[in-house]
Amino acid sequence: MATRATTRRRQLGAVLRKLRARKGMTLEEAGQLVGVSKATISRYETQEGPVKWLIVEALCRHYGATDAERSAVVALAKDAKKQNWWGPFADSLPESANLLFTLEDEATREDHFTCVYVPGLLQTRSYAEAVQHASEMRRTATEIEQLVDLRMQRQQLLVRAEPPHLWIILDESVLRRVVGSRETMRAQLTRLLEANEAPGITLQVLPFAKGAHSAAKGSFVILGGPEPSLDVVYVETHVGSLFMEKDEELDHYRLAFDYLRAQALDMAASSALIEETRREM
Repeated sequence: MATRATTRRRQLGAVLRKLRARKGMTLEEAGQLVGVSKATISRYETQEGPVKWLIVEALCRHYGATDAERSAVVALAKDAKKQNWWGPFADSLPESANLLFTLEDEATREDHFTCVYVPGLLQTRSYAEAVQHASEMRRTATEIEQLVDLRMQRQQLLVRAEPPHLWIILDESVLRRVVGSRETMRAQLTRLLEANEAPGITLQVLPFAKGAHSAAKGSFVILGGPEPSLDVVYVETHVGSLFMEKDEELDHYRLAFDYLRAQALDMAASSALIEETRREM
């Protein structure tokens, strides 16, 4: 149960720390403004214990948060104990996965660059199964089925009343790499073509012909909130997952994504390349 509570609390604490630092206040100064102790402010900025949304709202006002920032942070405080769709799986998931799902559940947009696999939100079931079978982590058939079920449930995000806008840039290698069988890849490429016709999804391909590019070090996701200041960058590495929220880190990845968008094919040309690759399969 502890893991379930820490996902929104961790995000809330991170945002409160960021707003306070932006204002240049100490913990003690912030506490004096809202009539609580330095220790309470410190606790609000960590994963420990409950929070009172009225105090969170007051802190946001003193920190000079915008209306959109304040609304988002207060919503986090009110939902700190909220059970999410992945609740039944939460205890068996690493904290990084719980946090990613929380951020994604509240994102208004997601900017993906990927150079290995199709992003999970657009994977077919057979493709997702092949990815799990290729993992260096040996899992049982039951464990793989559970992970794939979780990924399929996660895709319900795209059909909710207000889905986030997806902007996905695929390195051409993602199209060419045969994951599973050629039949699996043909079905997956068909899914990408369908996605590029869907409202709220922009899909581009970065062709080999463009050569070196601004994100040659690997894949990343920018999870966007109602305000740019609430954005978080997610990077998955061979040693674990990283969440970055410092302004300089966000600026670096935003700039990289802008360059990638400029270098990649437009949507029509991207679909043409996907279709050509599917025929070759």
